Amino acid sequence: MKEEKIISAQSGYIHLLVTLLIVAGGVFMITQGNLFALALIPILLLHIVGFTVVSPNKALVLVLFGDYKGTVIKNGFFWVNPFFTKSKISLRAANLESKPIKVNDKLGNPIMISVVLVWRVKDTYRASFDVNDFEEFVLIQSETAVRKLASAYPYDTFDDDEADVSLRSGLEDINHELEREMQDRLTMAGIEVIEARINHLAYASEIAGAMLQRQQATAIVAARLKIVEGAVGMVDMALAELSAKNIVDLDPEKRAAMVSNLMVVLCGDKNATPVVNTGTLYN
Repeated sequence: MKEEKIISAQSGYIHLLVTLLIVAGGVFMITQGNLFALALIPILLLHIVGFTVVSPNKALVLVLFGDYKGTVIKNGFFWVNPFFTKSKISLRAANLESKPIKVNDKLGNPIMISVVLVWRVKDTYRASFDVNDFEEFVLIQSETAVRKLASAYPYDTFDDDEADVSLRSGLEDINHELEREMQDRLTMAGIEVIEARINHLAYASEIAGAMLQRQQATAIVAARLKIVEGAVGMVDMALAELSAKNIVDLDPEKRAAMVSNLMVVLCGDKNATPVVNTGTLYN
């Protein structure tokens, strides 16, 4: 397997001077009636074909009758063998924002996911000759990598308690894994992955409503748990303060009733309505 070979091209300005000399010589010969000047026309045209310009962050791949000769990466005005086949490749960083695609996560839930990929050509030989169209190759392999990654992790850890990383909660780890997967797939095309990140992640429309209700229910349960934990602590503190300061002596029955009332007040969704007891503690 061949590898990229960086070469230098001849200065275009020197050959431009040669071209001007050929033109001047031809004009002079024509004025002298020398028909040999006509033979200089195809030579002149062939010489002009060799001129090329390499812009910054561009590369020029040169092939002679099917044989790879090298790549010019230095920018400037050059002249190369006119029989070379010249192909220009951009070395600039490019963005690929994929459209959201529907895939199944590890648990089989349909989700919509898309990624942003920042990439550039690192090896012009592989990009030119090891794949048919490197830009299309990047697009297809990116989608394949996303599908593989999504099927390896659950969207969330609601139904998979053993999962340490999920697509939603472990975003940094997932992005690193995605970047590694894409680099492994695109290396054969001479592509360097600069960054790969998930930019859209959601349940598919057919289950989005049900999953939203489940998330809301989970959030409510978690909030209630915190409320109950706080209420128990406040009741325990209130009973301890009443006993320590001998404010009131409660038998077990009244103590249980007081705990019940405090828990209702502290854990209720609505404000409690106070009832003034004008009798005794036991009536």
